[in-house]
Amino acid sequence: MNDNKITNAPAFTKLTDLAAERLGGKAIICSDDFFAEKENLLKPDRGIFIADKYTDRGKWMDGWESRRKRVAGHDWCIIKLATSGKIHGVDIDTNFFLGNHPPHASIEACNVQGNIDADYLVSDKVQWKELLMKSPLQPGSQNFYEIEDREIYTHLKLHIYPDGGVARLKVYGEVFKDWSLINENEIIDVAAAVNGAKSIACNDMFFSHMANLIMPGRGINMGDGWETKRNRTPNNRDWVIVRLAHLATVENILIDTCHFKGNYPDTCMVEGCELDLSKENKISSDSIEWKTILPQSKLQADHEHYFENEIQQSGPFTHVRLSIFPDGGISRMRLFGKIKK
Repeated sequence: MNDNKITNAPAFTKLTDLAAERLGGKAIICSDDFFAEKENLLKPDRGIFIADKYTDRGKWMDGWESRRKRVAGHDWCIIKLATSGKIHGVDIDTNFFLGNHPPHASIEACNVQGNIDADYLVSDKVQWKELLMKSPLQPGSQNFYEIEDREIYTHLKLHIYPDGGVARLKVYGEVFKDWSLINENEIIDVAAAVNGAKSIACNDMFFSHMANLIMPGRGINMGDGWETKRNRTPNNRDWVIVRLAHLATVENILIDTCHFKGNYPDTCMVEGCELDLSKENKISSDSIEWKTILPQSKLQADHEHYFENEIQQSGPFTHVRLSIFPDGGISRMRLFGKIKK
């Protein structure tokens, strides 16, 4: 996965995709998905095109596509975000939808807590607020729109006018978590993207993106991790820096090399620092004082490594740096700790 391979992308695309399926986003219900399923909207990357692939309903398309509307009205799809958050911008991507893209789209949002079913979401009980007015879409293109509203939302409603296909919907923003509800003695994964952590810098992600490192679940394949290229430099060290979801101590660590068999790192090390966010642009400089959390430790192929007794300093920290020696791939990193309020 490498959604950052976007040409001339707005700054908000560096934020978390709150609607991503892999983070936990779900397409709940739509008015019509005759040609291509609504679930495709939230898949990674931009979608693909297979020229000779058809289904019994017509051309196979990697996106959400409704049939040609012969009655009044327009089509829509309701999406549950992976986590509540503040939305900074959206990408309504019509990749490979050329003669069948919607000319316009709009987006509404709501904040509804709890286990809400589809019937409730389409009822009059939900108060939807317009975030993006009816706006033009270009065919086969990433259609970026900045969102100025900074309220907290849990669900979106994508409207397309009148019908057609959208390959992907990316909803970029900030994860919102009510930390006042978290007990200071509770152990949580402070490096989890779903809790608000973010991979912010690395020296190499040639084969797969650093964001994968803190995604939910175990990696589905070798591409669903962070993997660097082969490095022939003696004593090489590759690294990635993660901003934790909250200032926290680190009590234990999980490093998972799932699927990495002939290309796992020989050893790894985890360090931490406490840094004001205003200085985060200097995070990869030599001026940062890193403290050793986990000293350089041996790794195995395709294995979950748990570290607790090996931890030297527990913090609290705002950022951590995972280093691997000399190179290779890590599927997931979990940092379990206690938040500091």
